[in-house]
Amino acid sequence: MCSIVRLVVQVKLLPTPEQAAALEATLNAVNTAACQVSRLAHQQRTFRNYDLRKHAYEEIKAGYGLAAQAAQHVIKKVADAYTTLHANLRNGNLGKPGSARRRSVESTPIAFRPDAAHPYDDRCLSWQIDVATVSIWTVRGRVKKVAFTASAEQLKTLAAHRKGESDLVHRDGMWFLIATCDLPDVPLTPPGGFVGVDLGIANIATTSTGARHSGKGLNAVRHRQRELRRRLQAKGTKSAKRLLKKRRRTEARFAADTNHRIAKQIVTEAERTGQGIALEDLQNIRDRVRLRKPQRVTLHSWSFHQLGAFITYKAARAGVAVIHVDPSYTSQQCSACGHVDRKNRPDQETFLCTSCGFAEHADVNAARNIASRGVAGWAVSHAADDAA
Repeated sequence: MCSIVRLVVQVKLLPTPEQAAALEATLNAVNTAACQVSRLAHQQRTFRNYDLRKHAYEEIKAGYGLAAQAAQHVIKKVADAYTTLHANLRNGNLGKPGSARRRSVESTPIAFRPDAAHPYDDRCLSWQIDVATVSIWTVRGRVKKVAFTASAEQLKTLAAHRKGESDLVHRDGMWFLIATCDLPDVPLTPPGGFVGVDLGIANIATTSTGARHSGKGLNAVRHRQRELRRRLQAKGTKSAKRLLKKRRRTEARFAADTNHRIAKQIVTEAERTGQGIALEDLQNIRDRVRLRKPQRVTLHSWSFHQLGAFITYKAARAGVAVIHVDPSYTSQQCSACGHVDRKNRPDQETFLCTSCGFAEHADVNAARNIASRGVAGWAVSHAADDAA
């Protein structure tokens, strides 16, 4: 069995002032045009890409100085945005039917920031990876020899596997290109068992092997960031808002770096031992669990979904099997005898089975239950393949 691995590679552009001005004017033009297409789509209730082209293509191409390919990308960006919006509406993510929030969303056209990211294909963007430059279309003409910086590994991945569109991004005064890369299929190693991963509050991730990722140091950083954010929000000044925006980026980078390191350690251990990885299915976790207020803050502020995604794609690159299991009652079930009881958890850290007397750290016990469910789930889902 093989798995397709799709990655994105982000490189930092190093444009001259003249090149940066051309890029900024281009983002402004394409996003102003996108807002116009969005208003037209909302008024006429026309959201399909090809239908929108009939109504908007000539107008935005002539009115905003866009090349033919750029105009089509603008229309597709708007159509994709409405596809995502309608999916969120169907799934109830933007409020129940008739709610004030939902009515507001449904009655307002989607708006695009002047510096929102914009996609480029190979007709509008060409890479010269050997000299680390790109040639890119702008509203001021083709801008050539825009330098970029990337690691040796990123350059190698771009040269061998870049495919499809790249997004031009302007963030915090810096310019980036985010390229899609399709890596070759990696043979999936049949798992000889599963490493269960329990995601939690006190410890971000705990494995069935007993490894706990987080601890007091990481939680202290999260608490300090939360307190600083609270004080800045209370101030409400312009400088406080600027600092809040900066801190938000810092927190996102900190969370992503932490999640990357945790994911790498878990995948490395699974690969070394020839096992798969069993993860909790965290769909709708915020609506499903009941926690005290301090724990709710942590649950909503940490990107558990991102951690799961990092584990999944790193596992795919290594040929490690991943399965998602139902996490219900994993914290109350004894991993030794299977007895389920709320009284098995006398406190946050301790698991003590009231039936057989088995004792273990609560998160490790839950991870072992997840590992067992991974084994059972894999056996069921691959029974037909084994029979064939």
